[in-house]
Amino acid sequence: MKSIGHILAKYTAWIWGLLQVLGIWGPFVISFADSALLGMPVDAIVATYVYNDHKRLLFYVTLASAGSVLGSIPLYLIGYAGGEAVLRKRIPEERFLQIHRSFEHNPFWALMFPGMMPPPMPFKLFVLGAAAFEMRFTHFAVAIFAARFIRFLAVGLLTLRFGPQIVSLLTYLFRRHFAWVIGAIAGGLLVWFLMRRSGKSRQSGTSRV
Repeated sequence: MKSIGHILAKYTAWIWGLLQVLGIWGPFVISFADSALLGMPVDAIVATYVYNDHKRLLFYVTLASAGSVLGSIPLYLIGYAGGEAVLRKRIPEERFLQIHRSFEHNPFWALMFPGMMPPPMPFKLFVLGAAAFEMRFTHFAVAIFAARFIRFLAVGLLTLRFGPQIVSLLTYLFRRHFAWVIGAIAGGLLVWFLMRRSGKSRQSGTSRV
């Protein structure tokens, strides 16, 4: 346990040392590395930058979102070149079919919704899925940028309201109660969609009268 704690401490010190060198471009580089390589604490870094520099909220959110898009391109190219076989090697057949159906139904939302979720959502699998199922690159890039922008903006606004410690709390909730959180978000989106659809129906009915 002590060795693990020592490794984590060195890893944390390395990241913050790197951020001092990167300056304002830290969110972009870390987000790029998170999407292209190994998992990085992107949310915590965005929260820290926003907390220390409130006026550049949208700037940091945009940088991190753009970094996610560019960092996802190598994985997209791998998935596009390897086709469905690349994805089948990494997940069970049942999971593969679920992802396949989601991209057949609505590819934009099939990529955007997972992109809004923090870890442990396996977002890289959906990036591979988007490429394997030949999602148009422009739609791919827009979906990732929009998803990450919403996620990082939410992190930034929550940080301004509650402080950077909110990221640790949210990370804990997602890791320990992932299914419940996803269910609550999906339920909220469903209620919002139904209310919006009902409002449009009422407006169309009023205009006819």
